[in-house]
This record gives sequence, structure tokens and C-alpha cells, in this order.
Amino acid sequence: MINFTNVALRRGGKILFEKVTFTIHQGQRVGVTGVNGCGKSSLFAMVRDQLHSDAGELTLPPNQVIAHVAQETPALDRSAIDYAIDGDVELRTIEAELVVAEAVDDGNRQAQLHAKLASVDGYTCRSRAARLLHGLGFTTAQEASPVQSFSGGWRMRLNLAQALMCRSDILLLDEPTNHLDLDAVMWLQAWLSQYQGTLLLISHDRDFLDDVATHIAHVEQGGIALYSGNYSAFEKRRAERLAQQQSAYTRQQEEIAHIHSFVTRFKAKASKAKQAQSRLKTLERMEMISAAHIDSPFNFTFLKPEKLPHMLFQMRDAEIGYGDKTILANVKLELASGDRVGLLGANGAGKSTLIKVLADTLDPVSGDFTKAQDLRIGYFAQHQLEQLHLDESPLEHLLRLDPRAREQELRDFLGGFAFHGDKVSDPVKPFSGGEKARLVLAMLVYQRPNLLLLDEPTNHLDLEMRHALSVALQAFEGALVIISHDRHMLRSVTDRWLWVDGGCVTPFDGDLESYRQQMIARREADEPLAMAGDDPADVAGESSQSTRKVRRQQDAEQRRALKPLQNKLKKLEQQMDKLNGQKEAIEAQLAGSDIYAEREKARLKTLLAEQVNMSAELDQVEGEWMAVSESLEALSA
Repeated sequence: MINFTNVALRRGGKILFEKVTFTIHQGQRVGVTGVNGCGKSSLFAMVRDQLHSDAGELTLPPNQVIAHVAQETPALDRSAIDYAIDGDVELRTIEAELVVAEAVDDGNRQAQLHAKLASVDGYTCRSRAARLLHGLGFTTAQEASPVQSFSGGWRMRLNLAQALMCRSDILLLDEPTNHLDLDAVMWLQAWLSQYQGTLLLISHDRDFLDDVATHIAHVEQGGIALYSGNYSAFEKRRAERLAQQQSAYTRQQEEIAHIHSFVTRFKAKASKAKQAQSRLKTLERMEMISAAHIDSPFNFTFLKPEKLPHMLFQMRDAEIGYGDKTILANVKLELASGDRVGLLGANGAGKSTLIKVLADTLDPVSGDFTKAQDLRIGYFAQHQLEQLHLDESPLEHLLRLDPRAREQELRDFLGGFAFHGDKVSDPVKPFSGGEKARLVLAMLVYQRPNLLLLDEPTNHLDLEMRHALSVALQAFEGALVIISHDRHMLRSVTDRWLWVDGGCVTPFDGDLESYRQQMIARREADEPLAMAGDDPADVAGESSQSTRKVRRQQDAEQRRALKPLQNKLKKLEQQMDKLNGQKEAIEAQLAGSDIYAEREKARLKTLLAEQVNMSAELDQVEGEWMAVSESLEALSA
């Protein structure tokens, strides 16, 4: 159990939380939620004994193995798969001790270490690591690539694989989905649902929390409350409490009115009927949950675009790529005002490349690409956070866009994105990732686009900002193309899907659940040992070809492990044969009557002493032989 008893934690002059008392029991999976900066990561640091409480007591069971995702990855020559295996520290320790034992030819120690290696599943470590890497999006070829060859986002995936490889009692994951695509998120969700230890998970992905968490620890207003159930259950319970604040409920009613207005305007038009039905479904969900967001610090809307052409662009037989490398071919795509498209597909399939072409930051290699004269694009991508002017304030960023705007109007506008007081005029450089993402979104909203292109807009955003963005996108009158691993966001703001896969862009008629099932089926076919939802240590239903390959590798590893023991056993048997021969020769001499004559007294004494020593030495060798034999039997089972 992890026990918090009247715990208080202060960072600088700010009290993050105090009088916190609750217990997390073994095997529970706890989602830790709260706005950015409320103290979630500091809570993790306390569990890892990196921070200590200012009051109260935090206690953990003794000798617990705690795994977490490292934030830094050194530029190593070590292969990706070996780096992942390094997460199992006990396994690596046994392997190092085995090298020493082999170097000094210590057979007993080797036998003991091989038995320990078997007990920690050491002979399947490479296949287990390969399964983790595959689930997180790495190809078989990438497993052998050095760590230093990967970008920052992919190195974070390697750190995640290392944490999952550790056979931990407690697993701490701080926003693990930030660097993953939708396919990898779905795989991780299934893996964590099978995790047997105690999980503490910081996440702003409500679907992920719904499927993984058994409890929610919510940090707010200087306290932490533990709720039973997943995120939706927590949100409903919290909504019941917050709904009593009737004066604050007005904002939710305004949000609902936006959707009612859209449905009223368009439900009679055949071209908009599907979108109207989608908004009605969104409304049903919102009326159940939005009370939990009535105290949100965010309040903004997309202003109506100045011009709204019916057809925004048309793409015919386009080839998209870089230089001589074709990423997508024969792309046919058109987008009209009001269209809301979600892009599905594995990481590296070409989703971001397609959006770059639509955003006019990358030219198609060939084909027809016709854009409306009044097309005005709002493009959000992660690299844009790095292109902010770090020495300038949010106010100065907006003045760049509109030099004639009144300062108070800009301050009021920024307030909707939770930039208040000095934050409006402070330099951007020390801002958190979430604050920078909000500023980029504010700049995008301010420009009144009629086409929104959003590439993972929810990274670094907390649940309140994600909700506010979702509501604003629902009322947006232009067209939308979005890539996101946040399934709640995708369901709330899109009406149709395009699947980017195998160099093609095709319509996908199913929903996100059917997409998940297709990804599971594909993983079963491509890499049976990496099937989402299966226990990481016990995967059935393997295809024969892949199974044979893995088993051949495991057999080879086992033969390598057995070889020194077999050699040692042979050597011990030779020693026993020699000792038994010498013992029999002594006993033959002792069996004769002459040895007991008075004149042979000294020789008899010598033979008896040799017999005792020989028996003792033989007992020792036989003991070693027995130990090695048992180890061989255990490893061969």
C-alpha cells in the first residue's frame, strides 16, 4: 500500500497541497488528474523519494521496485533493443555476475546464476523487449539501430519501453501518450490494463484514463481527493458537487446553445444532416459531463471567418513526398466548408506530410492541387511552439498579427486562454509546454481561418483546455482536418475519417473502435508476439513462421546458456571417474591381508588417510555434480 497521512508539500512559497490523506492499495491503477502546475509531477517525485513532504507522512512497503520514464536519453551507440532490456536492472545484474563467474570458471556460481536467470525470464528477454518496441511503433530493423540515431520523440518511446521492461511493483507514468500516435496509444492502453503492479498515471487523455484507471486521484484547490472508478465516473461525481454552484452553470448553457444553434440551422439541409446528427451526439455527451468543467479558466470561441468559400481545395492524383522518396501517391481529396476530417494511420504513414501539403508548407511532387482564392489557413503543429519569439510576450505576439489592435481588447482575448495579469506581458521563454501551446492556439484563433489544420493539438494541454478546445471546434464554421491521439477529441469534432496507410489515402467508414480492432488484427498478422491486449509474458495464437523464428532464437539462447553447464558437468564426471578409480585402488590394497602385518603399519596408516581424503573429495565433487545436474534439468524443462 501507498499511504498518505496528512501530507503537505510546498514548492517555493506555494503550497501545492496539504492535509492529504488516502491509501492506494496494491494492484490499483490510479489516474492522477488536475490542471497543469497543480503538483502532479511533484507527487510522483515524493513517491520516488526525490522530494519529501513538509508535513505528514508518505509510506510505501519495503523493497518495492519502482519504475518510471526517464526524461533524458543519452546519445548512446547501444542498440534500441539492448537499451530497452536495460530497464530490467535485476536481469542485467545477473548477466554481469554470470560473466564474472564464467571468467573464473566457478561452476557452482554459474549454476546458481543460470537458475536465477531462468526465474526472471531472462531467456525470453529479447523477445519481450522486441514485443514492447513493436507495440510502441518501432520496426524490426529499428531494434538494432543505435539510440543516438533516433529523434527526441522516439527516444522518449525508448525510455517508455525501458520502464515497461522493468518487472516493477510500482509503475509511474507521467503523460506517456504525449509522444505516441493513436496506434501506439491503443497498444499501451491494452498493455497497462494487464499490468499486475500498482500504477500511478498522469494523463489528460480521458479515453485512456477511462480504459486503464480503476481510481482517480484529483488534485485541486490545495488538496487531493481519491475517487473509485474511471475518469467518466469521477467526472460525474464531481459534476454533482459542482452543479450546486448554479451561478457558474451559465457557461455550460451557453456552450450547449452553440450546438443547438448549429443543429437548428442545418438539420433540414441534406448536405449538413450528418454533421447535425454528430452535434446532437456531442450534445448528449456534453449534457452529462460538462458541469465538471464549469470552473474552467478557459473561455474562447472561433470567430466567424471573414469569407467562407464553398469549396476550399481540390487535390487530384497528387504524389507527395520528399525528393525522390514518394510518401503518398494518387491522392484524391477535396474539402468544403463545414467538413470535419480526422486522419487515421500509423506513425510514419504520412499523415503529417499530407497536412504540410494542405498547409502550403510543402509542395506536392506532382498532380493537381487547386485552392480557393479566399482560403485562409490556420495550421497548428508541434514545431510551431519552437518558432515563438521567446523574448516577446503573448501580447507582443498578437500585436505582430494586428498592430492596430487595442491593447485592452487583446488582453481580454488572451484572458480566454488563461493568460492574465503579468502573464500577458511576460516573455514567453520560461513558459511551460502547455502555455506555449495555448499561445499558438490563441494566435491561430485570432486570425479567423476558414480551414483549420491541427497536427496533435492536445499535446501538453490539460483536460480543461482540451475540453474548451473541443467545444470551440464544435462551433467552428469552417473546415477542419485533424491528427490526434486523443480519441475523445476526435469523436467530438470530426464527421468522417481518412485512413493514411500503405502510401494511399482512402475513406474509412468505421468508427474508432473498429479501427482499433483492425489494428489488433494487423498486429496479430505482422508480429503475433506484440498483440495488443495480450499478457506481455504469455502470448498465444502466434503465426507459425514468426513463432518458429522466435523459438529458434530462444532455443539458441538456451543452448548458449546450457553449454557451460554441460561442459562443467562433463568435467565433474571425469573427476569422479578418476577419484572413484583411485578410491577403488586404495580399497583393493586395504582388502589384502598383508597390509595389516606389523611391518606394514606405517603404510596402512597412509592408505587409511588417503581413503578418508579421497572419500571427502569425492563427496565434494559429487555435490557439485548434483547441483549442476539440477540446474541443467531446471533450465531444460
